[in-house]
Amino acid sequence: MKVEALGSFDGLDPARWNALVERASGGSIFLTWQWQTQWAAAFLGGRPLQILAVTDDEGALCGLLPLYEEAIGDWRIVGGEDVSDYLDVAAAPGFEPAVWEALLGHRDGERAAWALRGLRPDSPTLALVPGLAAAHGLAAVADREERCPILPLPATWDEYLSQLSGKDRHELRRKMRKLENELPAIAVRAHTALDGWDEAMTAFLALHRASRTGKARFMDERMERFFRAALRPLVAAGWARLWFLESAGAPVATFLCVEYGGTVGLYNSGFDPAHARLAPGIVLLGQLIRDAIERRVAVFDFLRGEESYKYAFGPTPRDLMRLRVAPA
Repeated sequence: MKVEALGSFDGLDPARWNALVERASGGSIFLTWQWQTQWAAAFLGGRPLQILAVTDDEGALCGLLPLYEEAIGDWRIVGGEDVSDYLDVAAAPGFEPAVWEALLGHRDGERAAWALRGLRPDSPTLALVPGLAAAHGLAAVADREERCPILPLPATWDEYLSQLSGKDRHELRRKMRKLENELPAIAVRAHTALDGWDEAMTAFLALHRASRTGKARFMDERMERFFRAALRPLVAAGWARLWFLESAGAPVATFLCVEYGGTVGLYNSGFDPAHARLAPGIVLLGQLIRDAIERRVAVFDFLRGEESYKYAFGPTPRDLMRLRVAPA
């Protein structure tokens, strides 16, 4: 195995990059070429970038680990904690031990620390690196950083409802009936095309900022520029959609979802506070789950964060791990 350290994304083939991410056990939409390059453009801010590309003897790309230097001697995986839920090395299936052996061997003698985050609990990285690290004079320490509620989807909506507790099922139905009775001309709309996407994003951002002070603070001008730039290539690839619950044509709740690898991910949201008592976000979320079931999606992922409203829909918490690799 050969490891090449690249200081930029230039010269890398986006198609080869995405093909590897798609095959990798740790692959996610947040590791795709589209997301990684847009994150770097928005947030890297001149800090050193080091993309470690692992190839076999025939030149086939077997592994990718994109890192940036957060501080002197502190390298972190590209993606950023605020916007990327799942991150990991991208390694071809079956090649994970060889890829990690090559990566750890490449950094022999370095005093820097690597901080990997957003690791699923079944990631080969967590299973392999602590055992391989000692031979390279390193220590690898893992701990939990967050949880993501995960909902495997059944075959039908009725089957899904039967899985909910009696209380949660009653509350969801009650909220749906109440909103439909009190708001005129209710409709659910999904926007999935580049045509009109900018206008849809403007509507999403307005509701996002209005729904909570913390969200308005999060969605500053730089974050808005990133969202607009990063989401357009995801939409073009069929990996993102905006959902709106509308009353008489006016949006009252919205969700931004990412779709990748047979999973719908609930990425961000907003609602009109004037209609908060009708729980429009809860009603729309129920419709999103129903749509995913009808489209035969395997998993609905609520992504990072354990807000109580998520658990009313019946998911199971899944640990999200981080791993620090540093000289022993």
